[in-house]
Amino acid sequence: MTERQPLMEQDELERGRPRPDYRRSPDNGLVDVNSDDSASSCDEKFKTNEDYDPAQHRNLEHPTSNMDTLIHLLKGNIGTGILAMPAAFKNAGLYVGLFGTLLMGVICTHCMHMLVKCSHELCRRMSTPSMNFAQVAYASFETGPLGLRRYSLLAKKAVDTFLFITQIGFCCVYFLFVAMNIQVVVEHFYPAIKWDVKAYLLILLVPMILLNLVRNLKYLTPVSLFASLITVVGLTITFMYLLHDLPRTSTVKPVASWATLPLYFGTAIYAFEGIGVVLPLENNMRTPQDFGGTTGVLNTGMVIVACLYTAIGFFGYLKYGDDVQGSITLNLPPGDLLSQAVRIMMALAIFLSYTLQFYVPVTIIEPFIQRHFDNERTSMWSGIGLRVGMVTFTFVLAACIPRLESIISLVGAVSSSALALIAPPIIEIVTFWPVGFGKYNKMLWKDIGILIFGVLGFVFGTYTSVADILNPNSIV
Repeated sequence: MTERQPLMEQDELERGRPRPDYRRSPDNGLVDVNSDDSASSCDEKFKTNEDYDPAQHRNLEHPTSNMDTLIHLLKGNIGTGILAMPAAFKNAGLYVGLFGTLLMGVICTHCMHMLVKCSHELCRRMSTPSMNFAQVAYASFETGPLGLRRYSLLAKKAVDTFLFITQIGFCCVYFLFVAMNIQVVVEHFYPAIKWDVKAYLLILLVPMILLNLVRNLKYLTPVSLFASLITVVGLTITFMYLLHDLPRTSTVKPVASWATLPLYFGTAIYAFEGIGVVLPLENNMRTPQDFGGTTGVLNTGMVIVACLYTAIGFFGYLKYGDDVQGSITLNLPPGDLLSQAVRIMMALAIFLSYTLQFYVPVTIIEPFIQRHFDNERTSMWSGIGLRVGMVTFTFVLAACIPRLESIISLVGAVSSSALALIAPPIIEIVTFWPVGFGKYNKMLWKDIGILIFGVLGFVFGTYTSVADILNPNSIV
């Protein structure tokens, strides 16, 4: 979801499931594994049905073409993260950032393929047309080793929790990004005004609340299209600035300090964490068989994304060196009207995109709030109160940590690494444990390697990001 454009509401896995007899209650998805008879019955029920094709059982009102899916994939992956890539290269060094970003793109894309593969396998086992990320986590444990089935509901809640944290983090980044770019523009045209960035955050709070009271995303479709168009224009102009009068590569560090490398990891994984949109996109395709494969939609889109991220990061850091800021738009020449126009365009695009990021955490929390209210009127007001409170919460977080680069790195290290690098290998291991991992257990060893990489990035990235927030000068 990414800044991941949320494309589908969270569905309940229990809908249409063919095995109601094995539940303890309607609200509990745990299987009774204490009985041998029950366990053997469940194993028989969970055998993969090779004749069941999930794609043939999907009733899609408006299926998307391959080109539509590619555009949505690009929109779901390209956001504020691409503008932070030069700062990521500063923390890695020019050449470590160059090859590290390409490697990160390969690993993240492979994890997306893993998730889609597990989804297909589990859909055949459960005779279900489609699943979202949390449902795949649930079903993998539910149909996996007997000892792990009791943790299926926990797995689903864990994925939902990290999706919530990720999207709230994106909202904080969006809030701060808009405020900082507006601050630069205002101070250029009105030099006497020297307000703190928190003042701009406060000014943005009311319009941000009003925008997020819109409950139906279809009313925001024209807004989203407009935001996408001005984003393309803004990025194009920014790239023109970066390529003009480039210095020699010897003017920047080829390799940065080990101490700052975790900050690079956090920012890079923040930018690449588009795994939340993968299943909704594949589920809604007219020809889902074209999504995977060597030249499929997923690989095509992620090659474009990786090349864009690498190019912006490489040339942005080469152009501005260690003076590069958390968003490359803040480094553009302050005296040029065109650069000021870019800041305004990008700030407006991100402001209008905030609602799409905000939609995911609201749909996760809102059902739990509204179930405590009986009538429609109180339920409506509880929904409004929830939206106002959550927007205000993201404002408070952004105001407490008014450093764009630090927030991006922290969000990436904590939640993006969990969703993009830790969850997929765990899900694949649990999913294929009953059927095996292939010759020499290659799948298992590969998943363990990715899992270790993700956990190390999570631990060291989080520690370094928090240290950088508490003491910005402590990491050099």
